[in-house]
Amino acid sequence: MIHTEGESNTSEARAAWAARHPDAATRALLARDAGAFLHQSLSSPCLSTIARAEGIWIEDTAGRRFMDFHGNSVHHLGYGHPRVVAAIKAQLDALSFSPRRFTNAVSVELAEALGALAPGDLGKVLFTTGGSDANEVALRLARAATGRFKTLSFWDAFHGAGFGASSVGGEATFRSGIAGPLLPGAEHVAPFNCYRCAYGHAGPESCGLACAKMVDFVLAREGDVAAVIAEPMRAVPVVPPPGYWRAVQAACHRHGALLIMDEIPTGLGKTGAMFAFEHDGIVPDIVTLGKALGGGILPIAAVVARRDLDVAGDYAIGHYTHEKNPVTARAALETLAVIREEGLAARAAELGRHALDRLREALDGSPIVGDIRGRGLMFGVEIVEDRGMKAPGRAAAERIYYRCLEAGLSFKISAGCVLTLSPPLVIDRADLDRALGIVVDAVRAEAV
Repeated sequence: MIHTEGESNTSEARAAWAARHPDAATRALLARDAGAFLHQSLSSPCLSTIARAEGIWIEDTAGRRFMDFHGNSVHHLGYGHPRVVAAIKAQLDALSFSPRRFTNAVSVELAEALGALAPGDLGKVLFTTGGSDANEVALRLARAATGRFKTLSFWDAFHGAGFGASSVGGEATFRSGIAGPLLPGAEHVAPFNCYRCAYGHAGPESCGLACAKMVDFVLAREGDVAAVIAEPMRAVPVVPPPGYWRAVQAACHRHGALLIMDEIPTGLGKTGAMFAFEHDGIVPDIVTLGKALGGGILPIAAVVARRDLDVAGDYAIGHYTHEKNPVTARAALETLAVIREEGLAARAAELGRHALDRLREALDGSPIVGDIRGRGLMFGVEIVEDRGMKAPGRAAAERIYYRCLEAGLSFKISAGCVLTLSPPLVIDRADLDRALGIVVDAVRAEAV
């Protein structure tokens, strides 16, 4: 599925794309999809189809091929990585399922591997089938450990689609359309890169640290917050200012709140470090992982907590049927092995620096580019109407997206106007350069 966030299902650019590609196979499958699935924002009705996916490529039912720079953040290893596929097949023959209350060697091995991979004393693990559930387990654990129920999180953040995850999330799309209240005690503050910083009213560093002071202010005023839950780097993408997370963590320590880092899209090497929070010199109390953990094939997520937070033995904080599924665990183990053995985190850092340098050089002075930012292989180009005030260029971003799609590159538009590029960690440099060329050409064509 190819889509953009903030795009209307009836936009002119979308209609023009559909009109250029009216093949019967695509129309038929899209019609069946629309008739079978509940409709929801960002998901259905769909824009196009996928018939095959391999490596960095997706192919639709009409045979059109696209480099996928979105992948819902699951495709760190690309699609159908042969080592992960082989490991899954072998595990299916050996042990395909493990009922809860029985353990198995492969699940224990994965838990041990994640505990060894995580820094500091992050060593106790629980598995879920998705990131939303992992974040809710983390919140339950924080309540059990602190005896408190309140949370502090950030407007514009995304932590999942469950009621608990939606409550601490701050994206309007995932908080609207639900009758009645979300969870009580879910307080929110402005994120780093808030309005003042993003629109040039203050320097990024001073504004970012002012936002960190707001976290401290709210924690002090509330007095009984169980946890601060946050994305270490927003996948929009937005990189935190220097010192931001150290200041937030210090505030958590002062006021007895735990710090939960949601690494579901950013973890496992995507930003050029195994965990995005490592860029900022901190170790949280709890970290959640997901998406790419299953190798782009199977759904698995994990909660990794400080060892001394193993205090909920008398409660069911994550009582899932597939809690210790050996097949998903094997996929995750092989994924971790590939990332480690092929040095993919370091490779993401190198390729990410190259990508940012090339985009900045090629688009320097463009009247419609407000910012080019990112870490590792999670980077983006902000399209604006007014560079002085950074007024979002939503229509222009959408037209650029469809030009890129026409040229064979798919990605996501975040926040309505940010071309968000997140290629697999295994991408060849030549393919990366080709994709960057497509983006540059499309932006320049729009700016004419």
